[in-house]
Amino acid sequence: MSEAKDFALQRRVLLLASPDGVGIDVSLGAFSFEEDAIRRASVFTYPGGVELRTCSAEDLMVFKPFASRAIDLRDAEGIAVRNGETLGWAYIEAHLAPLAELKEAPEIMQTLARIRAGNYTSW
Repeated sequence: MSEAKDFALQRRVLLLASPDGVGIDVSLGAFSFEEDAIRRASVFTYPGGVELRTCSAEDLMVFKPFASRAIDLRDAEGIAVRNGETLGWAYIEAHLAPLAELKEAPEIMQTLARIRAGNYTSW
């Protein structure tokens, strides 16, 4: 339990699993961008009438490269493929750039540019 708590406090993400083993990442908001993402979120209805408030594709495209784990970068590729140029790329870049700077990881913006251009690599 202590390891999970330490991870959550350090990374600001609580890692959970549903009863059937599906991974659930809960972001512990700390930045104004995260508050904005919550305000922009909308309700999505899944089969069976299950409703869940989810962030926009643009906000998810900020979260995923910022996290920069291999699984997150593959997720970002999937979002780009599904949504393509309908994504608000200017919004994504404007919100990701200061986070990448705060993290002192300018390569995040290069990764985003590769994803946008469809230049996927093995993460």
